[in-house]
Amino acid sequence: MSYKDQKAAAAAAASAYRDQRFRGSLTDQEEALLQSTTLYIGNLSFYTTEEQVHELFGRAGDVKRIIMGIDRFRKTPCGFCFVEYYSRDDAVDAVRYINGTRLDDRIIRTDWDAGFIEGRQYGRGKHGGQ
Repeated sequence: MSYKDQKAAAAAAASAYRDQRFRGSLTDQEEALLQSTTLYIGNLSFYTTEEQVHELFGRAGDVKRIIMGIDRFRKTPCGFCFVEYYSRDDAVDAVRYINGTRLDDRIIRTDWDAGFIEGRQYGRGKHGGQ
């Protein structure tokens, strides 16, 4: 295994988050996580804007898109988002350097995501729409 592969595997293994609605086997999900350029960002303030997320995560590399989590019915923010990068290396840097930092007085969490699928931007719980 090359150094780059080891680095990617270590970065993916560091994340305990797994999407419970992933279509496919756990092995398929693990493989997708090793190739992914998408991050799930949790514990955001309900007042954090897309511009603030872009400013912070843009420090790690070129951000392709940001999908803010919203309440399905009220269309208000609900404390999470997805950040997609153009390259895997930029996403690895974001996990390494931004995870656990403070944004809007909250310690944010970054986890690997197997890839954004339309509909996942809606929160699923009772607090803040998530």
